Amino acid sequence: MNQTRVHILDTHFQGMTGVTAVYLVSGPEGPVLIETGPGSTLPAVLDELAAHGLRPADIRHVLLTHIHLDHAGAAGWWAQQGAQIHVHYAGAPHLIDPGRLLKSATRIYGERMDRLWGEIRPAPAERVTALRDGDVVHAAGLVFTAMETTGHAIHHHSYRLHHGSAEVAFTGDAAGVSLQYAGHPELPPVIDVPAPPPEFDLEAWLATIDRLDAAGFDRLYLTHFGPVADAHGHLSALRTLLVDSVAFLAARVREPSQGRPASERSAAHQPDRTELLEDYITWNRERVAALGLPAAAVAGYELANPLFMSVDGIMRYLGKRSG
Repeated sequence: MNQTRVHILDTHFQGMTGVTAVYLVSGPEGPVLIETGPGSTLPAVLDELAAHGLRPADIRHVLLTHIHLDHAGAAGWWAQQGAQIHVHYAGAPHLIDPGRLLKSATRIYGERMDRLWGEIRPAPAERVTALRDGDVVHAAGLVFTAMETTGHAIHHHSYRLHHGSAEVAFTGDAAGVSLQYAGHPELPPVIDVPAPPPEFDLEAWLATIDRLDAAGFDRLYLTHFGPVADAHGHLSALRTLLVDSVAFLAARVREPSQGRPASERSAAHQPDRTELLEDYITWNRERVAALGLPAAAVAGYELANPLFMSVDGIMRYLGKRSG
């Protein structure tokens, strides 16, 4: 196992560094990819693989944390090259037939679809392995264990790996967003909450944080972006921010109806999405700016995790809870 190495492949998503990662895990019997990035970043990923002396044909196994396009958009391409794609059972059908996934994404991104995500190919069914909680993947002389880590999405796994003397996990979005800043080592990474619709679920995500924390991992590898050495501290901060983010928007919805009779409150105010988004953006930018981050760092956060997605996801969650 001492032969294992974890390398970060920067996808340079939308021309920015340090936003979206693909992980190359070099085992005693070859390489494994964790995530693929979107199709739009495939040339950058192939260039980074070439820098490690690898061709597409060398990649026989790809593990996906979930099927959102920034994580798995190029999965069909890799499957068509002969790689076996390992993914949560609820996401597997959407890799084989991505029609519904594309329709949903197009409603959100419209004419930006191609620029953001590039080509999205269907994966041959025989190249897709559906995983459930606790399933084990043997690849390149390594043993990965799938962990159910929902809350960000219902089709989300993290992957446990014994790495040297350490236990590590590749967490996708289950451990949130925490970007690093090249040239600014003095600046702390800032945790962010990716809470997109339609599947964001606060209670499920808090249970996921408890599960990851209880596992006692020595390191977490986040897709957005890079390794986190203090797993417990990171997860504790994420828990607080999750609760605060939901509470912030819930309070904004309640405020205009304060003082009205209870019988009138539900009809008295229909939350205005534009106002909620402006409030949420201001709150988040003030939180990040307070740490002294440069404007480019703030832009990186909003590229990795568009704030309108979290407003929509949290509001949908609150609507389901109140209904």
